[in-house]
Amino acid sequence: MPKKRLLIVAHAPSRNTRKLFDAVVAGARSDETGNVATVALSPFDTGPEDVLAANAIILGTTENLGYMSGALKDFFDRCYYPCLEKTEGLPYCLYVRAGQDGTGTRRGVETIVTGLRWRAAQEALICRGEWQDAFAEQCRELGAAMSAGLDIGIF
Repeated sequence: MPKKRLLIVAHAPSRNTRKLFDAVVAGARSDETGNVATVALSPFDTGPEDVLAANAIILGTTENLGYMSGALKDFFDRCYYPCLEKTEGLPYCLYVRAGQDGTGTRRGVETIVTGLRWRAAQEALICRGEWQDAFAEQCRELGAAMSAGLDIGIF
């Protein structure tokens, strides 16, 4: 049986956001069955071909002035039209490291993925306010849930 492909695209410009990224990847790779191949990339290193090859995607971003990071926006700018109508129904989830409330960031991403007709596989995870070590565990759980859901065919 061919492996399903889980793509993780996340901007991690700081030590703490790198912890979140690493936790998502570790969670995604904790799937015991081995039927999911996880590919983890920076938004700058991700192209339309990566999205087209994915069976599901996890998006990660910082909150920048109430919006997604420029890096994630750049990813969408480069991938939107090549993926439009070719990735309809792609399951995705989002995590945001938000110093404030993350609402604008979530809304910005949701506007774009709505245009792509991707479907949310789980509620967005917003890691709000001052840094908490619990954020990393929440991100690990998000990655594990996406991988497990993809593996058993929920998505």
